[in-house]
Amino acid sequence: MKAIVIGSGLGGLLSAAKLSKKGYDIEVFERLPIIGGRFTNIPYKGFQLSTGALHMLPHGPAGPLAQLLEDVGADVEIIRRKPIAVIRIPRKKGDTDYKYGHKDLLFENFRTPFTLLNRIKLMYYVVSTRKNPPSGQSFRQWCQKHLQQDWTYRISDSFFGWALSLKAADVPAEEAFAIIENLYHHGGPGVPMGGCKAITDALANIVQSHGGIIHVSSEVTRINTKDGKAISVTVDGKEHPADIIISDIGHNATAELIYEKEGIAGMADYISKAKDLRPSAGIKICLSSDKPLIGHGGVLLTPYAKRVNGINEVTNIDPSLAPEGKHLTMAHQCVHWDDINDLEKEIELGLEDLKDIFAGKEYEVLLIQSYSNEWPVNRSPSGADLNNRTPVPNLYVVGDGAKGKGGIEIEGIALGVQNCVQEIMVRD
Repeated sequence: MKAIVIGSGLGGLLSAAKLSKKGYDIEVFERLPIIGGRFTNIPYKGFQLSTGALHMLPHGPAGPLAQLLEDVGADVEIIRRKPIAVIRIPRKKGDTDYKYGHKDLLFENFRTPFTLLNRIKLMYYVVSTRKNPPSGQSFRQWCQKHLQQDWTYRISDSFFGWALSLKAADVPAEEAFAIIENLYHHGGPGVPMGGCKAITDALANIVQSHGGIIHVSSEVTRINTKDGKAISVTVDGKEHPADIIISDIGHNATAELIYEKEGIAGMADYISKAKDLRPSAGIKICLSSDKPLIGHGGVLLTPYAKRVNGINEVTNIDPSLAPEGKHLTMAHQCVHWDDINDLEKEIELGLEDLKDIFAGKEYEVLLIQSYSNEWPVNRSPSGADLNNRTPVPNLYVVGDGAKGKGGIEIEGIALGVQNCVQEIMVRD
């Protein structure tokens, strides 16, 4: 069986590696001159900066991505160290146990700022919603109904801003509870040694070791159909036949490639839904310093910042991602759809946050990266993803537009790939 994969991002390479081990003849086409998409490294001033993800797996060595990597035989070491996450709280009048104007609260103690009543309520709702998760409302709406406290909104916006590049008001409550449950089930984040590129390179090696071919600088310009099924792709004017086609470029871009859409049942509705998806946007600010700015390998959540949602410092786990004697720190901030047209202002606010957060510490801004439109954080916001299927029965979509339920970023991509491959196996 011949399977063609469009795009060599994480979803595409995971799919290619999984199917190659199942005996499929694999061919991957990537329009860029490098593989990995938003999940690889770019060398810059001796640092290994990421093209998208922050050199961190949300669920570390126990999550869906790590499990799938182990399943396909990818040789990647993923290290998790405590603390997994810390929440920075500013000094309040009368407090005496704060250093440098703030206190760092361990993530597992996030309930501490809640009132006693809200702590009791939270315990009750967490248990009760496992069987009957709320629906038809956002997580913020759920909080407004049950936990009316400023801390609730701050910590939820910080967490979902970091994890999904969304505000709590844009995350369906049902999806939010699934994400929280997965977080506690799998544990906290971990760092892949060698960064994102270590994973995508390992996956590419698996594909090639099973006879698969990966083309770079090769853009698919058309998906050809016959009798309602995909039969081939066109690259540089040449047609490449396939039994299965998997797209890692998102639902909207995939729909645009399908030739002769007319007559395919459900295509009009599919195109409409794909066009309605709003990519989530964000800004990443990469910092260099001689001394650690955070001092641990987990996440620093910043619920009281104006824009920055969270920060990590991966060189506390993998020093090879920076020149000797240097540290790489990365701050991420959600850019709301209302602010997407003023990225310069959002960047300025993020830089102001970092001056406050790291007051008195010396650092250099290495690079500022923005993610929106055709190069977003996610092609669809979590909870609004379309599934892996398309109206064309042998054409599938994987990646950050078809994440599995409750999956944070790349963990969701892994869940989506698992679902997709399972459907292909059943079909064949």
